[in-house]
Amino acid sequence: MHLIHRLPALLAAIIIACVPAAPLVFSSAAHAQAPAADAAKPADAAATAPAAAPAEAPKPAPVPPPPVAKEKETIENPYGLEALWKQGDFVSKSTLIILVIMSMGSWYIMFVKVYEQFKLFREAAAVKASFWSSGSVTEGMAGLKEGSPFRFIAESGLEATKHHEGKLLEQIDFNEWVTMGIQRSVENVGSRLQDGLAFLATVGSTAPFVGLFGTVWGIYHALTAIGIAGQASIDKVAGPVGEALIMTAFGLAVAVPAVLGYNWLVRRNKVAMEHLRAFSADLHLVIVSGRKVKA
Repeated sequence: MHLIHRLPALLAAIIIACVPAAPLVFSSAAHAQAPAADAAKPADAAATAPAAAPAEAPKPAPVPPPPVAKEKETIENPYGLEALWKQGDFVSKSTLIILVIMSMGSWYIMFVKVYEQFKLFREAAAVKASFWSSGSVTEGMAGLKEGSPFRFIAESGLEATKHHEGKLLEQIDFNEWVTMGIQRSVENVGSRLQDGLAFLATVGSTAPFVGLFGTVWGIYHALTAIGIAGQASIDKVAGPVGEALIMTAFGLAVAVPAVLGYNWLVRRNKVAMEHLRAFSADLHLVIVSGRKVKA
């Protein structure tokens, strides 16, 4: 009887115990299916990846066009020599022309004097080699070139021996008369060697001041431009100041070569005069002795 009365309670307990077991079975199956689904996804992706790869291949980058060479832009200098000549007034152009004339004259004189000195040195070597080995002064003089300073001195010495006549001239000693004739010819040649050197000295001493005059004139134009504009802007001052600096540079460029050329030519003239004086002294001794003179 007690078991019969307890049977509903036992059945209820069994049902309660069985109800929670069913959800547990179904949840474990779901968990078992989820990894299978996740594992299937990579397989599907791996299967579809090779088929999609050719369609998504990157396109080659476009080739850039070759660079175009830029043309060089020539900018005209508004403050150069051409601008100085075009924009300069009468005074500026006159100053520039004077400096150009000075420079051309200096270089011409230097080239001519160097050529003359070269010929004189060459003739001095020829005199030492052949003149004193001649039989007479006349014969040795004939071997010298026309226009040679050594031939001119020899001719002057011979003329002094032939024209020692007259009451007044006979009062002069023959030795002194020949000495004076040869000395005058040497001094004449020396004065000819000095030709043109005065111009070089003048250019060397005055060209800087001529350029300085152009500088002062350019600064005057700069101050005038500032006064008219009312302000010291660079575009108003650059042109006149540039003109002033160019004039200064021209003055120095003309003066420096003239001074250097003058000093160099004077030194070479001293060497040339030493050759002439030595030749004249030897010639005087030969003529006065009378041993080598043949009329």
